[in-house]
Amino acid sequence: MAGRRVNVNVGVLGHIDSGKTALARALSTTASTAAFDRPPQSRERGVTLDLGFSCLALPLPGPGRAAELQLTLVDCPGHASLIRTIIGGAQIIDLMMLVIDVTKGMQTQSAECLVIGQIACQKLIVVLNKVDLLAEDKRQAAIDRMTRKMQKTLENTKFQGAPILPVAAKPGGPEAPDTEAPQGISELIEVLKSQISIPTRDPSGPFLMSVDHCFSIKGQGTVMTGTVLSGSVSLGDSVEIPALKVVRKVKSMQMFHTPVTEAAQGDRLGLCVTQFDPKALERGLVCTPGSLRTLHAALVSVEKIPYFRGPLHTKAKFHISVGHETVMGRLLFFSPAPDGFDREPVLDSFDLSREYLFQEQYLSKDAAPAAADGPQAGAAGQCPRQQWALVEFEKPVTCPQLCLVIGSRLDADIHTNSCRLAFHGVLLHGLEDKNYAETFLPTLKVYKMKHKHGVVDRVMDDHSVIGRSLFKKETNIQLFVGLEVQLSTGERGVIDSAFGQSGKFKIHIPGGLSSESKKTLAPAVKKRGRPGRGEASVQEEGPERPEPQHVTLSLSFKRYVFDPHKRMVQS
Repeated sequence: MAGRRVNVNVGVLGHIDSGKTALARALSTTASTAAFDRPPQSRERGVTLDLGFSCLALPLPGPGRAAELQLTLVDCPGHASLIRTIIGGAQIIDLMMLVIDVTKGMQTQSAECLVIGQIACQKLIVVLNKVDLLAEDKRQAAIDRMTRKMQKTLENTKFQGAPILPVAAKPGGPEAPDTEAPQGISELIEVLKSQISIPTRDPSGPFLMSVDHCFSIKGQGTVMTGTVLSGSVSLGDSVEIPALKVVRKVKSMQMFHTPVTEAAQGDRLGLCVTQFDPKALERGLVCTPGSLRTLHAALVSVEKIPYFRGPLHTKAKFHISVGHETVMGRLLFFSPAPDGFDREPVLDSFDLSREYLFQEQYLSKDAAPAAADGPQAGAAGQCPRQQWALVEFEKPVTCPQLCLVIGSRLDADIHTNSCRLAFHGVLLHGLEDKNYAETFLPTLKVYKMKHKHGVVDRVMDDHSVIGRSLFKKETNIQLFVGLEVQLSTGERGVIDSAFGQSGKFKIHIPGGLSSESKKTLAPAVKKRGRPGRGEASVQEEGPERPEPQHVTLSLSFKRYVFDPHKRMVQS
């Protein structure tokens, strides 16, 4: 590591017009080709429309360390409609700066950025920007008041106790001349230095880079800029662009205008390869040839975001963000079997040998009672420690295993004060085969518990009774022959055959009926005598018996959701 720059990625996130780009500019010592709203559309509209990158070079803390620490500042857009871009940017950061307009406090996108930060990174610094707009005689009181508010906001997050600093990144506002120096920047840099942990970077394994900008240089080739997610790359290597299904050779590389011959995990890199049309790749992935797979569906470990209002239903569609891609996906939720609700979560693999319980919706403490369907929701609304979803993508996605997945409702009204981010998780198992419904899903043992209830119609003999009301008249009872039923009197029986055409059926009771059960099932009265012509119907003599009690029948079985034969299984 000695003699080499150590790169740490710092995200700059917040609501639109909170001054993120001005803050990135005030902190930066070097800008990239995409920094500070350079794209013409951003300049025209006066807002950040894409990720911007710049860097701040600092001495690396600690004796005997490499010469320089490079902080790559990832300036994310703040507009609600650009949440896909924000999610993409958040996945490559090591530390997050949440920029708050001190005159307005937390706003809708500030809250969404805080949620993304909780999912994607471990450390946070809150920057109260635009303090120069506060009246000088009331400035400190307003800063103290906003600091307390932000401390309360962070109380129930993993960022409790995070540093909160006042700054004025561009005194006077964006149109003001650059004569007045930014305020609070040197203090912010000191806090950045104290908060940054030098991440462990692993250069081994296949090369994978998240590309966020792409452009051509006449006579040289096409440049892809991005962040190396894993592995390493050197001059002359061949790299694949999976979205275009092409392989290109690396001609040259730069890190913030400095030529380099190699780059590794965590580095911010410009990669020049042999020519292709840059318009074909706005953003995406570049990797070691053959190392990435294109998926049509995936098994994902999911966790609901508590700020999302409403349940997560099976068969519902969400916007699924995987890396820099966002596509529509349909979900099917499932959990461990009830005896496995307390099992330790596993976030690096999926066990296809286990059985899983189908859920109509994601189980959470607020939703579990509504979702309860007998054993389907566990005991007394108990929630499992881990839940999963089968996500079926409307368009194939290219992504690595174990990558972050975020589910959102991006079509929700951005003017309502509600969180659009619904759940997050880890992609545990990808399905590459387009025909996965036939080739893979039958091996996924997700079951529904089915329960049917009926009554004993009458007794045939000590070992046989006739049942009714368990099936409809048109049901093919032959499918249920051999399944076990439970009588409310305690006996267990086996469905033997259909009885007549009205949905009744014969039950064989191997152990026979007990004497108590026979009494319970005895007919109410003796048969009536048949009256002769002209005679009134007269009941035969004999004592009247009490009305019989209904003896109920219950039938329970598993049906596997993806079993093409729709078999019924009893444990």
